[in-house]
Amino acid sequence: MDIVEILKAVLFGIVEGVTEWLPISSTGHMILLNEFVKLRVSDAFYSMFEVVIQLGAILAVVVLFWNQIWPFGKKNNREPLAKSGVGAYVKWDIFKLWFHILVSCVPAAIVGILFDSVFEAWFYNYQTVAIMLILFGIAFIVIENQHKGKKARVTSIEEIDYRLAFWIGIFQLIAAIFPGTSRSGATIVGALLLGVSRTVAAEYTFFLAIPVMFGASLLKGVKFLTESSLAPGEGTILVVGMVVAFAVSMLVIKFLMGYIKKHDFKVFGWYRIVLGAVVLLCGLIGVI
Repeated sequence: MDIVEILKAVLFGIVEGVTEWLPISSTGHMILLNEFVKLRVSDAFYSMFEVVIQLGAILAVVVLFWNQIWPFGKKNNREPLAKSGVGAYVKWDIFKLWFHILVSCVPAAIVGILFDSVFEAWFYNYQTVAIMLILFGIAFIVIENQHKGKKARVTSIEEIDYRLAFWIGIFQLIAAIFPGTSRSGATIVGALLLGVSRTVAAEYTFFLAIPVMFGASLLKGVKFLTESSLAPGEGTILVVGMVVAFAVSMLVIKFLMGYIKKHDFKVFGWYRIVLGAVVLLCGLIGVI
C-alpha cells in the first residue's frame, strides 16, 4: 500500500473529525478537500468512503456520552421503569430521549432514502457548498445577536418534547439536501431559534448524529457492496480514515463543549462566510 495514500487517508480523517462536530460543514469540507487531494481509488469507493468514515466520529460520541445514552442499568437510574425486577434496570428517561431523537430523524431519513442520489447529482458541487456556508454563517451571527442577553427557554435536554424534536429534524433536513449547510450547524441554528440553550443544542445534535450517521453509512456501505467490491488497499484507507476521525473527534467534542459554555457561535459564522467567499473566488479563477 502506497504510504502517500495512507497519509491522504489520515488527512481526510482529520478533516472529518474536526468538521463533523464544529458547525462548519463536514460534507462541504470533504468535497473541497477532494478538489485538491485526490485519493487513488474508484469513484464508487470514494462516494462510500466520504460517508462511512463518519462511523469513526460516531464512536467518539458513544464513548464520551455513554452514561447519557445507554438506557439500561440500575446505577444512576433517575427514572426506572419499575421499582423492582427487570424494570429497575430500564432508564426510562433515556428511552424517552431516544424516542425524541428518532422523531428528529424522520424527515431527513425519508427524504434521504428517496432522493439521496438526486440531491448528490444536483447539489454536491463547490457552488452549493459556498452559498450554504455563507448563508448559514450569516444565520449564526444574526441569531446570536438577536439572542444576546436573552434567557433560553429550554435549558436541559429533558425539556425537549416531541414537537420540538420534530422541528429540529426539519432543520436537519436542510443539511441532508444541501452540502455546506452542516448537519450540526442546521440543527444548532434550528434549536437556537426554537429557544434551546447553546449547550443543550450542541449536546442534542451530538446524540442526533448517532442514528443519522449510522443509517447513512449503512445505506452507502450496502449500496457499495452490492454494486462494487474493494480494490487492493481501499480497505486500509477506510480503516485509517475512520480511526483518525475517531481520535480527532474525541478532542474536538471536548473542546466544543467547553468552548460554548463561555462563548457564542459567531466565530463559526464568520469562518463560514470567509471560507464560502474563498471557495467562490477559487471557482471563478478556475482553481477548483
